[in-house]
Amino acid sequence: MNIEKQIRYWLDGASSDFEAAEALVQNGKFLQGLFFCHLVVEKALKAHVTKVKNEVPPKSHNLNYLSERAEVEIPGDIRKFFGVLTRFQLEGRYPGYHPEIPSNKECDQHLQKTKEILEWLTRIL
Repeated sequence: MNIEKQIRYWLDGASSDFEAAEALVQNGKFLQGLFFCHLVVEKALKAHVTKVKNEVPPKSHNLNYLSERAEVEIPGDIRKFFGVLTRFQLEGRYPGYHPEIPSNKECDQHLQKTKEILEWLTRIL
């Protein structure tokens, strides 16, 4: 397995998914946009798992679990944000789960926080 190629795969996916999240939020598709925000962070963490473990990351959507596998020290405010994103990834996978839809302002804030986390995780890779 080409580790650098795998890392690039995850980071390119995270970047592309951020563009999708941004477009969805800007078009009022807040739940879908926040689902993509979760994917952004998930894929960035999977790039770290790939680098640290020298293997394909686990098929998990749990951001805290992935951060532990990646051996990335996650500050408390970001760990708390992982909990926020988790609410929205569930809605996309389980049709009976319906989280409260955040306001436009909150979605913009979540989008900005996702961008900051992606930039941070890419920088420390």
